[in-house]
Amino acid sequence: MTITTAATAGSVTDAELDARFRPVFDAIAGGATEREVDRRLAHDEVHKLREAGLGALRVPVEFGGLGASVRQQFRLLIDLAAAESNLPQALRVHFSFAEDQRLAEPSDERDTWLRAVAGGVLVGNAITEPGVGAVDRYQTRLTPKGDGWVLSGTKYYSTGSLYSNYILVAADKDGERVSVLVDADADGITQHDDWDGFGQRLTASGTTEFNDVIVTADRILGPGYGGAGKTYATSYLQLVQLAVLAGIAQRATDDTAQWVRDRTRSYTHAAADLPREDPLVQQVIGKLSAAAFTARTAVLAVADILDEVLVDATTAADPELLDRAELAAAQAQLTVIDLVLRATNDLFEVGGASITSESLRLDRHWRNARTISVHNPTIFKSQAIGANVLNGTELPFAWSAGNR
Repeated sequence: MTITTAATAGSVTDAELDARFRPVFDAIAGGATEREVDRRLAHDEVHKLREAGLGALRVPVEFGGLGASVRQQFRLLIDLAAAESNLPQALRVHFSFAEDQRLAEPSDERDTWLRAVAGGVLVGNAITEPGVGAVDRYQTRLTPKGDGWVLSGTKYYSTGSLYSNYILVAADKDGERVSVLVDADADGITQHDDWDGFGQRLTASGTTEFNDVIVTADRILGPGYGGAGKTYATSYLQLVQLAVLAGIAQRATDDTAQWVRDRTRSYTHAAADLPREDPLVQQVIGKLSAAAFTARTAVLAVADILDEVLVDATTAADPELLDRAELAAAQAQLTVIDLVLRATNDLFEVGGASITSESLRLDRHWRNARTISVHNPTIFKSQAIGANVLNGTELPFAWSAGNR
């Protein structure tokens, strides 16, 4: 069976996707500031996205999905991030899971999961571990018990799991890294909304405890994150974060421009009576808009490469294509992060102390951008790019964090 991409005839169009999702995104955007103030997890908003079929964007039409291209998916993720930056990040591993199923060898199990995703099922993750971490091996263990297995351990940064039906867990199985899929409400699982970062507070990125959770053999899906070898997943997951940054830049531009339009106070030494007519203020808005445009363009350029990678299982294993996608995502990371952090800092230059009002929460744009930017520190990424360009050194693909 060959799975066609959205570039083939009969694919969903951009106009169809906009008609389906733009009203949902607009509704979500309307409550973003209040959710930030109240720290209210976006369960209702995730439900709206589930009903609209966002989680099934890349699921082929024959399984009930929308059959979107990678470019179309990331265009929508940028727009969603502009509405609510927490949500694309919360769904990041879900999209990767759906992509893995799309690329998998045809089987009843694969088809079941594709149809489940098309029906609205969402998958969260529990990969990263606190403390010693998983540089050597995961501390979360899958051990045999009776006819099956039990899963025990503690994970942090369990992004999106509180919004999800299933949790994809990275675990150690007698020295082997494996992925385990468990029901989010299974006995022995305790989830906490204890993520204490100063940004991206509504991603549900807290601690998850697994205490002798029963696992059947069909829920052990294969190699776990951080295994050796090249994979599309590193660039793909990185690109979701960059789409979030592009969306933050767009929302920061829109929010700041609206604040300037409505403002009548200025300074005695300003160049115009109204801020919106002041050429210095216009310059700031111009730079904000350019940052949003450039970030979006960079993300979509990498998405175009991933469309070539993710045609089928053969192209997704092509080392040259994977190298190309990984390098492009790394280069985009350095550019997008720098642009968006500078823009979300400089936006405050358009006004006096009133622009720092808690009621506006314009600081959330910088806090969210700064928080998502540290997931893969640019100091390591820039060095890896330089070594690759100068010496042909292999780029790092999936990696783990912890004590070495």
